[in-house]
Amino acid sequence: MTHRRSIMFKALQSVPIPLLLLVATTLEVSGDAVVRLAIYNHAGPLRIALLVAGTALLLGYGFFLNTAPVSFAQIVGLYIAILFVIWQIINFVVFRTLPGLPVWVGGAL
Repeated sequence: MTHRRSIMFKALQSVPIPLLLLVATTLEVSGDAVVRLAIYNHAGPLRIALLVAGTALLLGYGFFLNTAPVSFAQIVGLYIAILFVIWQIINFVVFRTLPGLPVWVGGAL
């Protein structure tokens, strides 16, 4: 079993860093959106199911981000840029919210 995990980890480390960051940011923003839906829009068993799903997505984000074969300090700028774009896409798709001027100004920085 350990050998199989080692092979999978090495295979993930051969994936291009921008692709790993794209997957990580998509999982992070999706997980946050699912948790936000659970907290504000649902109750009972559906809330619990959404919280579990959000937790799994956020765990996936941490896994993919830490799979990159470089330190986070070396990729943080690219990560933040990708995160900004993905956040706006998910925010529009899930919550039907377009970014306002303050968001665009902050993103431009």
